[in-house]
Amino acid sequence: MSAVPAAGADESPAAIILGGEPVGSDAILAIARDRVAVRLHPGLLPRLEAARAVVLRALDRGDSVYGLTTGLGAAVDTRLDAEAIPAFQARAIRARAVGVGEPLSTIEVRAMLAARLVAICHGASGLSPVLAETIAAMLNAGVHPVVRRIGSLGEADLSPLAQAFLPLIGEGEAELRGTVLPGGEAMAAAGIALPALGPKDGLALLNANAQSVGLAALAVEAMSTALEAALQAGALSLEAFRANLSPLDPDLAAMRGMAGHAAGVDRLRRLLAGSDLWAPGAARRLQDPISFRCLAPVAGCALRAVAAARQTVDAELASAPDSPAVLVERDLLLSSVNFDTTELALTFEAAGLALSHLAATSAARIVKLMNAGMSDLPRFLTRHGGSHSGFATTQKTAAALEAEIRHLALPLGAMTLPVADGVEDYAPMTPAIVEKTHAIARRLTRLAAIELVVAAEAVDLRGAITLGRGTAVAHAFVRGHVARLDDDRPMGREYEALAVAIEAGGLMLADSAAPTGIGP
Repeated sequence: MSAVPAAGADESPAAIILGGEPVGSDAILAIARDRVAVRLHPGLLPRLEAARAVVLRALDRGDSVYGLTTGLGAAVDTRLDAEAIPAFQARAIRARAVGVGEPLSTIEVRAMLAARLVAICHGASGLSPVLAETIAAMLNAGVHPVVRRIGSLGEADLSPLAQAFLPLIGEGEAELRGTVLPGGEAMAAAGIALPALGPKDGLALLNANAQSVGLAALAVEAMSTALEAALQAGALSLEAFRANLSPLDPDLAAMRGMAGHAAGVDRLRRLLAGSDLWAPGAARRLQDPISFRCLAPVAGCALRAVAAARQTVDAELASAPDSPAVLVERDLLLSSVNFDTTELALTFEAAGLALSHLAATSAARIVKLMNAGMSDLPRFLTRHGGSHSGFATTQKTAAALEAEIRHLALPLGAMTLPVADGVEDYAPMTPAIVEKTHAIARRLTRLAAIELVVAAEAVDLRGAITLGRGTAVAHAFVRGHVARLDDDRPMGREYEALAVAIEAGGLMLADSAAPTGIGP
């Protein structure tokens, strides 16, 4: 991410520069969630003008170019008359604004616009340079088109992008400063002139995967946060259960030779560094239930899967998804398949499945900690006996979350209904896969919040034990938000509040401030 620092307190915050150094998912997050301003790199305009010149020369030569001199989709066999080309641009946008369902959130719309602008800055679309400036102006002014989320199959997100760019032709709707206005009115109120669309501009705006990539950048951040919370919750449960830590021996991990296993061992050893659980004889049992014993390899697989998802998002942001793509050096436009998002879809499927395995172990540990015969602690972690419920009914919420995560992790699979007269007979369904994987992350965060609270209560019931440096931070974080459970009280709102605090980055910030160390 490239940024320009603010010069003084009265000036704008740092801006993200697009069209210079490559940007990754962190830049999309900053633009979408934090509303950091965007600026176009000074060297971008000549690059866009050079690509635009290739388009105009192809038009002058009468080349047969998809979307420039032909219709779209199944209408590729239709040659456009020269006089029909200008009107075709706006019509292409209108005709593809077919989304239904709930609108994307403001953050999601900003992520999509940012992802499209990042891709445009690679200079392969050949669109009129003013369009890049217009999209940047929309982001900076807070003009957020109303985009309904269902309508793309993942082979170019035509429908959501069409809805997003209706305001550029004075149509559609957009939110500005909390009010939804007709698209043209929102642009006028923000002081943004409507750009004139030239040849290929309609297709150049739409033929990309910005919904998939923009929302994937948000989802991968949510996955990372959920995964870290689940890891810390699992480590605190090891402390609370007084588990045998021999499976975390690095020599055993080396014998296994699996990178994910080793990564899980390393992360847990760091969290547990300084714990008295490393002392000989500290563990209560020779062999614990598998949900405790196998936390390292299961979590390690999730670490690798989420890292792969992030790498794929960053690779998408570094690529030009356009078709036809402009090759300036060859003075040529070529039809491409750079809009295909199969790799993104499959890496997200893998990440969601890995997180579902971690969720299964979390739910199992929650139940085990409340089982007096398993944990040697009071049943349901209440010292009052059967007259109080303690955490008993929390098991139902944990079970419901785990079941939903497991269901969402089922692979969606590729599209099986050919569209566009059978020309478009494959699609990876990436937007839906990204959305369900993000839903997994949200649920895993809430499951981790529950495990953190349950494990913290179990730790407190143990009495005088010494936690690891990382687990002590996790315990303190919980107690900073949730008091011990003595008399029964409505816990659901406290679990949710803790999950929201985790999503805001509080747990990761607390952990980053903890002393570091590995092992005993």
